[in-house]
Amino acid sequence: MQRQEDRRRDAPRPPLRSWAIMMNTGWMPRGLAPKLILSVTAIVLLVVGIFAYVNARIQEQQLLDEVIQGTDRLSNTITGATWHAMLDDQRESAYQVMRTIGSQEGVRRVRIFNKVGRITFSTGPDAGTMVNQGAEACDICHAAGKPLVKPKVHTRVREFRENDHHLLGYITPIYNEPACSTASCHAHPEGIHVLGVLDISVPLDRLDEEVAGIRTRAVLVTVVSVVLIAAFVVFFTRHFVHRPITTLIEATEHVAAMRLDQPIVVRSKDELGELGKSFDSMRVQLRSAHVKIEDFTRNLERKVAERTLELQEAQRRLGQSERLASLGRLSASVAHEINNPLSGVLNYGALMMRLMGDDGIPPDRVEDFRRYLSCVVSETSRAGRIVTDLLAFSRRSASPDTPEDLNEVVRRTIEATGYRLAENGVRAEFHPHPDLPRIPCDAQRIQQVVTNLLQNAADASREGQVVVLRTSPGEESGAVLTVADRGVGIDAENLTRVFDPFFTTKEDGKGIGLGLAVVYGIVETHGGTIEVASSPEDGTTFTVRLPGRVRSNSEAE
Repeated sequence: MQRQEDRRRDAPRPPLRSWAIMMNTGWMPRGLAPKLILSVTAIVLLVVGIFAYVNARIQEQQLLDEVIQGTDRLSNTITGATWHAMLDDQRESAYQVMRTIGSQEGVRRVRIFNKVGRITFSTGPDAGTMVNQGAEACDICHAAGKPLVKPKVHTRVREFRENDHHLLGYITPIYNEPACSTASCHAHPEGIHVLGVLDISVPLDRLDEEVAGIRTRAVLVTVVSVVLIAAFVVFFTRHFVHRPITTLIEATEHVAAMRLDQPIVVRSKDELGELGKSFDSMRVQLRSAHVKIEDFTRNLERKVAERTLELQEAQRRLGQSERLASLGRLSASVAHEINNPLSGVLNYGALMMRLMGDDGIPPDRVEDFRRYLSCVVSETSRAGRIVTDLLAFSRRSASPDTPEDLNEVVRRTIEATGYRLAENGVRAEFHPHPDLPRIPCDAQRIQQVVTNLLQNAADASREGQVVVLRTSPGEESGAVLTVADRGVGIDAENLTRVFDPFFTTKEDGKGIGLGLAVVYGIVETHGGTIEVASSPEDGTTFTVRLPGRVRSNSEAE
């Protein structure tokens, strides 16, 4: 038997599942307005759906209650109309009343059950049959095993289907009243409380139609309400949210592209309108600042151009002045350096002229004459060396690419300058690398580099000290030469000037400061580098790095 709670299984349910699935899967539109529209529509659909569902359930229950009340009144009418006939044992009259009522529209069947389950009367074909206590009409009172004497109204109702018809059954107990128990026709003992049951079955097809109509109207009302509210939300969102936000987005794009002349107009009197005003105020201030920056930039560029021209002119004048000053220093240095040996030549020449008389050189002054002549030769050689250094410094010819053995060049240089080192009491010590690659170079000019470095080391060293020379492989098949002494060293403030022309720290007149400048020029034309490290405690170390290939003129520049 179907219970009352199962008769509305087809009622509409709130649209929760699809919304929950959509939220859990993370599917949501990207725009703010579609999100707002979808969220509000879903909330409205949920609220209206719940309201329509509850309202439909209430109306269905009210209709069912009306049917139950009508059936209860019909049952009371039958028992009242047949009470006297049954009391007088006029059963046919009572049955006729029940047949008449059972034939009316809205009544499917009227039956009477006695206390043992026999159908004593029925407007249907089942009169005289027996039913057990588990039948659908008896199960209401006998379900608990002990029959109910006075069941309540809601326990008398049952719903069931018969021949594809939805029916409602309503039972009314026929009690053993005092008039019945004392009647002479069919007296019953007083211990029997219920003599039988009046069962009325009424069709619920019309109720089902009305319930279906209620459900349809609820769905229509829900759909119409959601559509109208969604349309209002769409209109409200597009007019009051989407349009101002779109305007602000376009404004930000204009500002990002530095198009600051277009005003930002948000026709709204809410927070978005205030935001638009603030943003437009920011745009105006940014445009003003941008104009000031552009003016400042133009003025700055103009001033920079003017200062650049002035600096170029000043640099040109300074370069000219430096060239003139350099030429002046060179002229003064050359004049001074050459004037010294020339003065000696002049002096010794005058002395030699005094010694010579009409008869030649006196025999006792021949040795003096020879000594004076030797000094003339020495001073003349000194003047020649000065001129040679000047020519080497001024000459910047490209170096040849003939592969040479640097170890052999260093050995020849040490042998050639050994006597000059011995004059200073200094000894050269060479540590050649056995696997040193041959490098393309001008052997004579590299020998001049080694000679100048050895002479400077000897001049800086004290008697008995050793100048150490080493060779080692360099990068890209190149070679490295180091010349280290333990002499007096070079002060830190002079390290950056040691390769400048005419710079010298020698106070004994041994040079004009062109030796290291010549070395620097020769190494540079070979595409190499030269570095110096010095301290008063550790002496001085020159490091010459020569590449494994000769750079072209364009690379050297």
